[in-house]
Amino acid sequence: IYYFLGDNMSLAIKGFVESSLIEWEGNIVAILFLPHCNMRCPYCHATHLVKKPNELESIPLEAVARSIEKKKDWLDGVVISGGEPTFHDDLDELIAIFKNMGLKVRLDTNGTNPDRIEDLIQRELIDCIAMDIKAPLRDGKYNDVGGVLCSLPDLERSIKLIMESGLEYEFRTTVCPTFLTKADVVEIAQSIAGASRYILQSFRPTNCLDKSMFDVVPYSEDEIRDFAESARKFVKNCHVRGEEVKALSCN
Repeated sequence: IYYFLGDNMSLAIKGFVESSLIEWEGNIVAILFLPHCNMRCPYCHATHLVKKPNELESIPLEAVARSIEKKKDWLDGVVISGGEPTFHDDLDELIAIFKNMGLKVRLDTNGTNPDRIEDLIQRELIDCIAMDIKAPLRDGKYNDVGGVLCSLPDLERSIKLIMESGLEYEFRTTVCPTFLTKADVVEIAQSIAGASRYILQSFRPTNCLDKSMFDVVPYSEDEIRDFAESARKFVKNCHVRGEEVKALSCN
């Protein structure tokens, strides 16, 4: 049935990771990357996915589905990322392919499309949501980090929908010195107080959408850890992305 669906879908897959042990904690997953995004974060690493997706080769859905089908006995799920997946009309059909295989599906989103998020939750099409929170929910600040005009009510609604969904979820923030201070991170944590999980990701000055970001010196690991410690006043499960992986690689 998933090949039949694929023949009728216009959605393009621009990136595919067959298996990952670190993308979704506690799960072995495949990762799909969809093109296009409605935001223009200066530090974004998915430059071609955002600005020039048509220059990237599309991976046939049939090939992706066959690969995942072969591995489904030891895969736990599929992560659908981007870009911003929620603006693709065929997202529902794509998710259904993997749900029909008996796999869990996580959606990665920037939270700007709450209507779609609500629809996916209500129809029980997703098992987990990861939402990027770019900055404190204040006029001007979010627009600076997102690179476009952002609707704060839409973002607030998405956060509320996710926290009340009953699903597994996480919020995450890329901490770039150009835009965010420790106080900003704490303010974000306060806006999601009581959330089950909040991840801080260190900014990396490579392959950024805005080339001026290449000259920005990231916060040190100790600084990011300090930010996470302060954020735990509002979200107890707050930590820095990759710390567990680093610890394992050192053993």
